[in-house]
Amino acid sequence: MANHQKDFLFVLIKSLSKSEKRQFKIFASRLETSSNTKFIELFNVLDKSEAYDERIILKNGIIKKVQLSNLKSYLYKQILVSIRLNIPSQNMRYQIREQIDFAAILYNKGLYKQSLKILDKTKILALENDEKLMAFEIVEFEKLIESQYITRSIQGRADELVVQAKDLNYRNTISSKLSNLSLQLYGIMLKTGYVKSDEEHQYIDNYFNKHIAKLDEKKFGFREKYWFYNANLWRSFLVQDFLGSYKYAYKWVTLFYQNPNMIYLNPVFFLKGNHYLLESLFMLKYKSKFKKYLVQLEETINDSKFPVNDNIASLSFLYVYNNKLNFHILEGTFAESEYLIPEILQKLKLHNDHLDEHHEMMFFYKIASIYFGNENYVQSIFYLEKIINNKNLSMREDLMCFARLLSLIAHYELGNDYYLENHLKSTYKFLIKMNDLHEVQKEIIKFLKSLNSIYPSDIKKEFVKMRERFIELEKNTYEKRAFLYLDIISWLESKIKNQKISDIIKEKAKLSNR
Repeated sequence: MANHQKDFLFVLIKSLSKSEKRQFKIFASRLETSSNTKFIELFNVLDKSEAYDERIILKNGIIKKVQLSNLKSYLYKQILVSIRLNIPSQNMRYQIREQIDFAAILYNKGLYKQSLKILDKTKILALENDEKLMAFEIVEFEKLIESQYITRSIQGRADELVVQAKDLNYRNTISSKLSNLSLQLYGIMLKTGYVKSDEEHQYIDNYFNKHIAKLDEKKFGFREKYWFYNANLWRSFLVQDFLGSYKYAYKWVTLFYQNPNMIYLNPVFFLKGNHYLLESLFMLKYKSKFKKYLVQLEETINDSKFPVNDNIASLSFLYVYNNKLNFHILEGTFAESEYLIPEILQKLKLHNDHLDEHHEMMFFYKIASIYFGNENYVQSIFYLEKIINNKNLSMREDLMCFARLLSLIAHYELGNDYYLENHLKSTYKFLIKMNDLHEVQKEIIKFLKSLNSIYPSDIKKEFVKMRERFIELEKNTYEKRAFLYLDIISWLESKIKNQKISDIIKEKAKLSNR
């Protein structure tokens, strides 16, 4: 699990590539004087260290403890300055920001005409790349200069700038409102998961409709469409309308493919859209489309034009490997997927500082599901315990709940009767505490609790009864979410038919035409 309490300076230094370290040392050598060589020495010590330890720094005699905080802050700033000076020229946002800075320099020197010329060209560039916030900033800057640089055309120029400012302000306001809505819905999803009742469903719909009232999608530009699809997607996920989430994720991804320059300008948004498209297809069990879009995503990421940096590398790993596991779970090819697990664990270490606990726990749950499907219950429990023992309750509660339920079933398969009884009690208490004790959970706990008192000759009959009960529950909108985490019906069928659960899921996958 990622250590999210590491020293920021140490993490920054460890994130630098070889070329970035070389660039920093060249940059630092220009600053080097007898009074500031200490920050270079501190950089070298931290670069060679395996872990952050103040004792090692102080032992080197670089600086006294009372001065360390200031020196670290100075070094941190100089590293960022060095990186900023060497940002690749193809990054459009930095190009625009750089030109605005140049215009500010010229303005401060009183060279108004030169400043306006740069701003006019930069504004066109910003609008072409849908950078409306920076375009608005440029217009406001132009208004400031025009108010001091008097020309005969000032009246017409003033009117033009006012119209531009009003239009950009309106569009930026719409984007801001939609991005706020999207973020708030995402926060609800992380905290409580899917809606659990008609009341919660109605609350989400009312909240959503209130925020999108009076918006006209026909007038949206690229960024407004992006946030509109984003917000609609989270509303659909929350109310378990997976056809709706597929619809808006598809619109989201298509928007980028129709505007390919935006893929390279906004790679993070592009990656997220593809992930949600694949997640929606996973929920709908559309295998053929799932495979098609997963292959398409990998091809785009591997394209030489696709941007490369630490953040994008981490997100690419997260989304591609998460969905590779999902595809194997859909197909029931658990044994065939185990080769992915060592790769994932290695990459989790590599991207340690860029992934949060929620995403790590999701990986552990899917790994546990793979091992469970392959009847390796000991390993399944090992990864489920990583989730169960996590005390950070800010992560999704539904994930915590189903990790406990899957663990219960794995212990049953291992014949751990004593542990099972204690685990049943603790799971029951946990679900009540989390306000997440719905019919599926109740039935699982009740069923597992009763198994010890059932005669061996009657167990199969009980499995058949429970299967029928769960098939009915799966039709309930607010109960079906359980089956997205835990394929209890396939497990019951494996017990009834005395087959491997992987064979049961493979048979279902073959029968499905989707």
